[in-house]
This record gives sequence, structure tokens and C-alpha cells, in this order.
Amino acid sequence: MFKDMRRKDRNIDNKQAIKLLESGQFGILSTVGENGYAYGAPLNYVYHDGSIYFHSAVEGSKLDNIKYNNKISFCVVGNTEPLPDKFSYRYESVIVFGRAIEVFDKEKENALLELVQKYSKAFIEEGIKYIEKNSINTKVIKISIEHMTGKARR
Repeated sequence: MFKDMRRKDRNIDNKQAIKLLESGQFGILSTVGENGYAYGAPLNYVYHDGSIYFHSAVEGSKLDNIKYNNKISFCVVGNTEPLPDKFSYRYESVIVFGRAIEVFDKEKENALLELVQKYSKAFIEEGIKYIEKNSINTKVIKISIEHMTGKARR
């Protein structure tokens, strides 16, 4: 179903790819809309319990596209460095393919708390209050990973 990586010499194993998902600061969510166009949106996320979670407003293009077709691609790029004398780059990246679904109740609350812990570690108590106050105006989407590839030039 998924093509093999062309540059197998640059393949990183799932353990390294997961480490990059855990440490990455943002990723690009790619969806397809009813109009047939691809839509890439940068977003904050958290990798937790083998899935990727992100939050969203209660409406928008991402959500419309996910409703239309919940198959997504999600890309995270780690450290990069130009190698001018080689006309190339040192890089690391991971691409995830999966399905996106909205989550509710305890799973939604846990995902939001994981996001607070990742991005606002020094403000956990304030984050909990923020979640309680704003959860109604927030959707949380879970990406169930079906396929993942990691690649690096080090």
C-alpha cells in the first residue's frame, strides 16, 4: 500500500522516528478537501500512547477536510543544517500516515493536559484551569498511525 523508501541508506528505525515525534515542536498536517486540493497546516501536537494528538478550533478547513476524508499525512522535521560543499543538507524527518478522528471526554482531557505539559511545563496548574474554561470551544483530534517512515542524513 505504501511505497518503499527510495534512499534506504537514510532510513531511521521506528524507535528513532518516535523519538523525533516526541521531541518535535510542530508538524505539518496534510489533508485533502472536497475540492481535491491538498491542504497543509502547521500545528503543535503531542505524541502520546502511540498516537498523535492536536487541538483545533471547533470549525475550519482542517476539520472540514478530515470530515470529508480522514486519511492524513503528518510530517515533522527535526534538526537541519546546510552542507554547502555537498550541495545538500543534514536533516532528520518523519512522515506519518494514518486516520484522524475527534476524541472526547477523558481522552480529550488527557490529550489537552499532555499538550500543556509539552508546551507550558512551568504552568501546569494554569493550564488545567485553561482547559476547564476553554474545553468547550476546543476540539481534539487523534491521529491513529497506520504507517510511519523516518529519514535522516547525519
